[in-house]
Amino acid sequence: MENVGVMMTTPMSAYLEQQLQQRFTLFKLWESSHSLADSVKAVVGDTKIGADSKLIDSLPRLEIVSTYSVGVDKIDLEKCRDRGIRVTNTPDVLTEDVSDLAIGLALATLRKICACHAFLTTGSWKNGDFQLTTKFSGKSIGILGLGRIGSAIAKRAEAFGCTISYHSRTKRQTTNYRYYSNAVDLAANCQILFVACSLTNETRHIVNREVISALGPQGVLVNIGRGALVDEHELVSALCEGRLGGAGLDVFENEPHVPEPLLELENVVLLPHVGTDTVETSMTMADLVVANLECHFLRKPLLTPVI
Repeated sequence: MENVGVMMTTPMSAYLEQQLQQRFTLFKLWESSHSLADSVKAVVGDTKIGADSKLIDSLPRLEIVSTYSVGVDKIDLEKCRDRGIRVTNTPDVLTEDVSDLAIGLALATLRKICACHAFLTTGSWKNGDFQLTTKFSGKSIGILGLGRIGSAIAKRAEAFGCTISYHSRTKRQTTNYRYYSNAVDLAANCQILFVACSLTNETRHIVNREVISALGPQGVLVNIGRGALVDEHELVSALCEGRLGGAGLDVFENEPHVPEPLLELENVVLLPHVGTDTVETSMTMADLVVANLECHFLRKPLLTPVI
């Protein structure tokens, strides 16, 4: 397989790059100054740059897109289906890390951990105690999207004595969690809303002004899905105006750009899209990307096919 051309769309994991280089002829889109149309049979993308229609059209020999992520919203799936291009992702292996971080964001937001840290390091503690915060245990939790990650968040929240409700495309018959048929009713009946669904045309801005208003001035929003699941303009307005209690965000609509007003608020915790970024999981994800490519070119069944 050393002669098989594989293109990385953007810098990702150094380990992944090394593994690809050892097995294939590796091309880097960000370094290429000439056409690779006749050389590339596989594309490896991620949450920043996947394989859009333009890139796919430029690669007539493309056979497979293997994304270093569970989400496939950066890939033109319809174009891939039309051309018979296979698509794989990295589900399951990142579930634990993302759900751990979701709970961490909720705790950090409610207990104002970042603000507490700044309070101490700036010397303010010498002048008096930090303000009282809000507990996480026992809260009512709403989860948008009860898939792998949503279910893992629910399991962790139950350990804190939280009650769980959810909204998904369909009601799950295998769980006793309370189901709401729409996001507004879910938000109106929970204190913390976790956004964990996939980004599609239907779910874009699923958390809009109405949902945010239903969550209310005591509510907290945690987004570990995709930035565009939330109407960011409405979110910023609600936080600045006190119509929403707080937010823990690992994702944003226009990454790496974050709305300036968010940077000034104490009732938010902001992370640079690091949900899967542990040493252990990044290596496991990279191994899965490579394994899917090897399966494809050896004409074996794909391990985690999307298409």
